[in-house]
Amino acid sequence: MDSISGLADEYQQFRYRQNPMWAHMTGEYSVAGTYTDVSAAGEEAAVAEAREFAARAEAIADDGLDEQERLSRSMLVWDATSTAELGALRSAEYGANPIFGAQASLGMFLPKLSIPTPEVADAMVDKLRGVASYFTDLADRHRDGVAAGRTPAAFAAADTIQQLDEWLTSPVGEDRLLRIAATPDGVDRDALVAQLQKVVEDEVRPALATYRAVLFDDVMPSARADEKVGLLHVPGGEEAYATLTRYYTTTDLTPQEIHEIGLEQVAELERQYAELGPAVVGTDDVPAILAALRDDPALHHTDADDIVEASKAAMVKARGVMGDWFGRLPQSDCEVEPTTSGAIAYYFRPAMDGSRGGVFFMNVSDPEGWGRYEIESTSYHEGIPGHHLQIAIAQELDDIPDFRKTAFVTAYSEGWGLYSERLADEMGLYGSALDRMGMLAADSMRACRLVVDTGLHALGWTRQQAIEYLLANSEKSVGHATAEIDRYAVTPGQALSYMIGRLEILRIREAAQQRQGDRFDIKAFHDAVLESGALPLSVLSDHVARRLAKLTG
Repeated sequence: MDSISGLADEYQQFRYRQNPMWAHMTGEYSVAGTYTDVSAAGEEAAVAEAREFAARAEAIADDGLDEQERLSRSMLVWDATSTAELGALRSAEYGANPIFGAQASLGMFLPKLSIPTPEVADAMVDKLRGVASYFTDLADRHRDGVAAGRTPAAFAAADTIQQLDEWLTSPVGEDRLLRIAATPDGVDRDALVAQLQKVVEDEVRPALATYRAVLFDDVMPSARADEKVGLLHVPGGEEAYATLTRYYTTTDLTPQEIHEIGLEQVAELERQYAELGPAVVGTDDVPAILAALRDDPALHHTDADDIVEASKAAMVKARGVMGDWFGRLPQSDCEVEPTTSGAIAYYFRPAMDGSRGGVFFMNVSDPEGWGRYEIESTSYHEGIPGHHLQIAIAQELDDIPDFRKTAFVTAYSEGWGLYSERLADEMGLYGSALDRMGMLAADSMRACRLVVDTGLHALGWTRQQAIEYLLANSEKSVGHATAEIDRYAVTPGQALSYMIGRLEILRIREAAQQRQGDRFDIKAFHDAVLESGALPLSVLSDHVARRLAKLTG
């Protein structure tokens, strides 16, 4: 019979093999010479192995397990089952992704991969060979998708082709894959880069060209038009979206129920805009408030450095009061860095070996696109007390297995990030009424996501219909609204996690306050939420109740 600790260790090695770039990023170098296997055979093998892990975990009796071991068992069953269910969707067949796809993200991730030893330096050559195999296999998966009538949205395929063209026409000697991290003593960096360049020229770029040709010649003629970007227009898509909804929310809410929750949240935010509007833009008319946030140049940044400095200033304020709201704080710090690629803002977890702290990136490629009102809410979400506390604390726990320290439960993680934006208001962190208006604007986007994501993928909304809804109910410009809708179109269900997660964390907190009355302690609540790592929301609810009952009697 398996022990939970032994099985958890095995499962973590499985997770490393399935996502070697993430593993390398966290400081696990055993898979440094590999890249993601997206082949059909590799996917089938991973699904089978994940199902076996889930079955083995379910076979372990609860009797004799302590609290953390029971949580590990529950987490392993959930994570392995989810991995199998997601793999079985065969999303690579229709998954052209100009936002998070490898052709868009590799240049950003690769320089962040530490190279601490000559052995890891040597492994980088094989990693790039794995990148070449990835794109060759992805081309094969798209051919399978076309044969089965499962194709990407046309805009996603076209944007991906454009990105591939930009990569393929860039000088080989300046290829993005040659921008590697610092190399250790004893490594001839010039010789290593020359080896990498040869792999890029002989293997990676031909693979990119093959993938590009398949997208252009095979996929584009049958790609889904803007009127049919939702999953329900893909064979098996309705069932796939139901699976993704369960995974990303960790609830049994239906897409229709989530759609209604979104509409309710949007209506409540209109009331809050009207209340705050006079102090910020001199009116309580919501469309006028949104228009001012969108169009008034005085409310927008013009300089990339100012964006980063404003974010750093928000982090200084947050650090100063953390001890009043949290019993446990992470040892690693969180830095802010600019970037010109990827999402508008995103967080990188610290390396497990302590070689790198947490960092969140502000995308400053379009400084005017950043509202001055957005900086603080974004910083509190991505940094402190948001993702950094949640992720760094989990990695520093010493009484849970590694797979739980590094687990990512989207509703928990993004729910915590969004919860942190409102918590920052309780903590008095927002510097002005304008900054508080940014908190509402961030909420609007997450509330609208519930409406438009379900609209696209379950209710048959067109791309334009979703864009127009977001424009009418948020301060997003046409360009930003289009980018947001395109993100939801290529990552179905992910956008549901933020608001559903936040609402559930708030519900758990309110239930604890009702149970405990005057004994309720906000620091104990936050520690209960964060000190066992990421958990599905139903598991988190029961865990917090038990944890607080033990603390307060």
